[in-house]
Amino acid sequence: MRFRPMHSTVRAGVTLAELCLVLALVGILASIAMTQVARYLERAAARAAVAEAASVVLRARDEAMAQRTPVSVRIDTATAALELSARGVVLSRAALGHAHGVTLSTTRDSLTYDVRGLGYGAANLTLVARRGAAAESLVVSRLGRVRW
Repeated sequence: MRFRPMHSTVRAGVTLAELCLVLALVGILASIAMTQVARYLERAAARAAVAEAASVVLRARDEAMAQRTPVSVRIDTATAALELSARGVVLSRAALGHAHGVTLSTTRDSLTYDVRGLGYGAANLTLVARRGAAAESLVVSRLGRVRW
């Protein structure tokens, strides 16, 4: 029979210094990933807000031609909202600031489409939606065409 000391088994393990090093590396990588994700979310929100604003402007043009009456889009930069109205009646309201967390800036506060779908007050209207460092823009030409 062989003699085995009780404490001769070797146990593999990690030291406290190794654990701290691994946790520090994981923390650094996580912080880099989080900033990239935050930037992506800001860009996505700004793009979504501009796409929604474009749909409101395009709907205004369609409504003006369908109803044969002028239709207006009022841009409220204080609340970051667009309001679509015809004959004094509000047809829809898009609260971009609330829905997407953006702020709006614009070169004009409103535009109107006539019965032919031509824009008045739209002479190169530019709407910019910002969230954090991201910014997206929407441009409405003199004829009322929309680009984003």
